[in-house]
Amino acid sequence: MAGKLSLEIAGSLLTRGGARATLLRGLRLAGYAAIAAAVTGALLSIVAERDLRSATEGRLYADAAALPEGSPRVAIVPGARVFSDGTPSHALGDRLYTALALHEAGLVDKILLSGDHAATAYDEVNAMHAWMLARGVDADALYLDHAGLRTLDTMARAAEVFQIERAVICTQRFHLARSVYLARAFGIDAVGVAADRRVLRSRYWNEGRERLARVRAWLDVHVLKTKPRFLGPPLPIDGPAAATHDRRTAPAPG
Repeated sequence: MAGKLSLEIAGSLLTRGGARATLLRGLRLAGYAAIAAAVTGALLSIVAERDLRSATEGRLYADAAALPEGSPRVAIVPGARVFSDGTPSHALGDRLYTALALHEAGLVDKILLSGDHAATAYDEVNAMHAWMLARGVDADALYLDHAGLRTLDTMARAAEVFQIERAVICTQRFHLARSVYLARAFGIDAVGVAADRRVLRSRYWNEGRERLARVRAWLDVHVLKTKPRFLGPPLPIDGPAAATHDRRTAPAPG
């Protein structure tokens, strides 16, 4: 009886030892995988940053006054958050003010307003349009892209749907290099003007998120060959702006 009990105890210890060894091997492999992922991520970040700097060198300007003569006559405003009452967030408002300043200075003739209007209940594009109309911009100068769901979609559609060949992009400095990079990747001869009229509360979050977004942009362009979610028929920027409008637009309060 004692011998049988000893065998059972020994077997139990061996079983526990095997499970422990298996667990340790799993943890070791998980550690190696985490290290490999961290190294790969760091290398991708370095490559993406280098590629973005190279593609946008000499193309990013602090303000409208810094733009050289002969700059593009079309402005692109990427969308950002809009509140439930149709008021643009501070980030979007600053982008719009920058495009407005370019238009009022006679530096651009046409403005493409691109944002998220995939759901009826949320509409960045008509809020942007209404904001511009309320400040005296002629509707004939305003083109609406209702499917600018992300920066890549905005730039791809600007090239393929709106057939824009040259453009000034108006967005915050943290977002500007990636925007110009993606525009150029889709064949637009783009420059950018920083829309930093104020310090945003979310600046640290934006800057941290942007590091990941730049890696994704690089992968989208060079590895994944990502296309925009929606395309559709051409709506040339040289055609009538009204072809891009809908009935939801109404002047917004100043």
